[in-house]
Amino acid sequence: MAEAQKKIPIFPLMSVNFIGTLGFSIVLPFLVYLVKDFKGNAFLYGALGASYSVFQMIGAPILGRLSDYYGRKKILFICEAGSFVSWAVFFTALLVPVDTVFSFSSGLLGNIVVTIPLIILFLARAVDGITAGDISVANAYLADITDEKDLKKNYGKMAASANIGFILGPLLAGVLGATALGLKLPVITAGAISLAALFLIVFGLPESTAHAHKIHLGHHKPNTNAPESPKEKRPSFRYLMGLPNVSFLLLIYFLIYLGFNFFYTSFPLYASEGLKWNVTKLGVFFAVLSAEMVLVQGPLLSAVSKKFSDEFLTIAGGFILTTNFLLMMSHDIVVLYIAALLFSVGNGLMWPSFLSVLSRVAGHTYQGAIQGLASSAGSLASIIGLILGGILYHAYYEKTFLIAAAIIFIVSLFSFRLLSLKKVPKTNTPAMGEGIQPQ
Repeated sequence: MAEAQKKIPIFPLMSVNFIGTLGFSIVLPFLVYLVKDFKGNAFLYGALGASYSVFQMIGAPILGRLSDYYGRKKILFICEAGSFVSWAVFFTALLVPVDTVFSFSSGLLGNIVVTIPLIILFLARAVDGITAGDISVANAYLADITDEKDLKKNYGKMAASANIGFILGPLLAGVLGATALGLKLPVITAGAISLAALFLIVFGLPESTAHAHKIHLGHHKPNTNAPESPKEKRPSFRYLMGLPNVSFLLLIYFLIYLGFNFFYTSFPLYASEGLKWNVTKLGVFFAVLSAEMVLVQGPLLSAVSKKFSDEFLTIAGGFILTTNFLLMMSHDIVVLYIAALLFSVGNGLMWPSFLSVLSRVAGHTYQGAIQGLASSAGSLASIIGLILGGILYHAYYEKTFLIAAAIIFIVSLFSFRLLSLKKVPKTNTPAMGEGIQPQ
């Protein structure tokens, strides 16, 4: 990669990340209440989240690969345009009558009532999901413009920018949702924010992959240390999974997402039903949690990353998260906010550090493709976690957090293997980043 590529500033990408997260997080506090207003239950709430992940699993790897060949900026534009369209569809769900299309009762799933606005919400999530390669493409963009020694620090900055969006989004939802327009105004605002992100991508974000057209035309010569690919222009799934350590890291990625999605399904349901919180209380909780993560992924991560490796921080963060999920079962608000602090510390240390390890293993040549596969692994985990989380919550309520704790504990144990990756000599790492060599 040309030296000029390394000098692209990170701030425009952080701004795009912030705006996208802000728009998404506005609906987080009231989505569970909206589903209930549309006659949905815990299973349908989980299934709504899973519908996004189903389509993300299809779209993310395609968009990731396309970004390797045609540039990150163009694909980021497509992703954000899809988000804007999805908000327009979402808004129509608030305008139609809550008429029942069909209903049935199940001992496992509860009373299922499907209404017209619920169907429209599912359609909106599908549109957003099929174009939801923005995370993987943004991660690939960041790897393009960042030296290896700065990867963890910059992933921490990206995570912090996202968490600032998560702070403001729920707070905006609480304020805007209290106006005469009710839930319509937060959704309109989310669409406007998505439109602003489109303008920022067009006018504020430079392209990062000057080498992309060379790969597309087949001019890039693959590193001889990497496994031979019969189709270098379009590396197959089998070829990418055969790269050293990639399949193991994708398994870790899958498990992390699985544990988190049990939590993300269960906690809003637990807050609304078990704790009897309203939209404002849930929004404040998410805002505080995100504010703490900004502090962790900024000053704290910067300080500890000078003393500890990415691999060690991934392991330590996992054990802290395990403790957090156990505390989430409490009805005591003080304990819950202590759990939120542990969530922030654990996630803030583990996730940027793990992404740094993954990006080093992926390298530059197939960064977009492997990040796309990672998004698909996360989407598959989300589908399972969100649907199964809704079912399990219907049966076991807050005990569902025990499953999240167990999964993250397993991740922490598996992550000890990451310590062996740092032992690979730098001379064994291909210049174009084809992947860390086998042990």
